[in-house]
Amino acid sequence: MIEARRNELDGRKGTRTWRALGGVVVLGGLLLGGCGDAGFRPMYGGAAIGGAAASEKLAQVDISTIPGRVGQQLRNEFIYQSTGGGARAEPVYRLEVAVREAVTSTLIDQTGDARGQVYNLDASFKLVRIADSQVVMEGKSYSRAAFDRFSSIYSNVRAREEAETRAAKTIAEELRTRISAYVATAA
Repeated sequence: MIEARRNELDGRKGTRTWRALGGVVVLGGLLLGGCGDAGFRPMYGGAAIGGAAASEKLAQVDISTIPGRVGQQLRNEFIYQSTGGGARAEPVYRLEVAVREAVTSTLIDQTGDARGQVYNLDASFKLVRIADSQVVMEGKSYSRAAFDRFSSIYSNVRAREEAETRAAKTIAEELRTRISAYVATAA
């Protein structure tokens, strides 16, 4: 009697497991079915999906001149990341960027000398559609790059320049990502 009851319970447990597994498969099929042309689409996918790839649309963004050495580095890095070093397309958008730089001392020794500093780069940007001069996207981006201070003046200059380069590259990558997301979905 007890043995028959155990077999009966084991049979129900197996049925529940198969039902749960079937439910997961059906749910997964429904989720993947929603990934068609109107659903999930990779941002850097090919044009076969329905329109130009984001990288092709990103090449249509012209970036205005940014004053200063760091501004020029930021501009050059964005151009390289948006075109891959290739030819630029006819611009549809213009990116206007304003940067603000600052240095913060972090590690101060007993004599009052800074042993470490942080280079702060803040960028405000506007993406303007050239056809009607309408601002279609705007925002801010921030980057921080730490560097050490040494007794050698040359070492300090090089450390700061490398921090500036790292910060400019970080801002350019973020701008590229944010603008790619916009132009990939813009009609």
